[in-house]
Amino acid sequence: MEHKSPLETLINTREPAWPDVLSWIDSATNKVEILPVTESKARETLYEVQVTTRSPMGAIIFNSGGILIDQGWIRILGSGHPKMNRTLHSWNWDKTLFQDNSSGYLLVADDAVGGYFAVNGGGLGSDKGKTYYFDPATLKWEPLDITYTEFLLFCFEGDLADFYKDLRWDNWQQEVARLDGNHVFNFFPMLWTKEGHDIHKVSRKEVPVEEQYSFNQHILQQLEGEK
Repeated sequence: MEHKSPLETLINTREPAWPDVLSWIDSATNKVEILPVTESKARETLYEVQVTTRSPMGAIIFNSGGILIDQGWIRILGSGHPKMNRTLHSWNWDKTLFQDNSSGYLLVADDAVGGYFAVNGGGLGSDKGKTYYFDPATLKWEPLDITYTEFLLFCFEGDLADFYKDLRWDNWQQEVARLDGNHVFNFFPMLWTKEGHDIHKVSRKEVPVEEQYSFNQHILQQLEGEK
């Protein structure tokens, strides 16, 4: 196990990034909801993830339970809240983070249709530090060629309608607004199949996000095995 920095060295009071994040949210063109923070969980998560509050990632962990974008379509992980009871650390544990602290990438956000955003730690490509999107319609990690900070700006003011044009159905807003950050939509036929390509012709149901993640991993292992 590698040595962890004490919490006090991670809390940067001189140059915290949270004021920057708040100013980006102030000028956001997409709907943004900051989930209230629980101080004990914030401190614990910051310590486990080992990022400083001088970074936007550390600032979001330390100052929010997470951030919901566009009625909760995108959920940016923070230090957890009843609406999204996953923390950036707990969600990655046993998925990308293991006892030896190895990590090929870090899951930092996800969306209502079972897509995931991750910062590349070297396991997704040579562009370490850049953000990738796991597309539920292709089951592949797509490089976005943006940093975590640029990903936040994309969430706050990017053209989400264009990015998700094949993954949104008519009147999705009402359904997504009722969904919390612990659930996602599961589609049938599955979006990556030939029959599931048209989002308007598939049925959908709410499932726990953990269940959908495990299901995706299972499918990926099966597809790998068939190669």
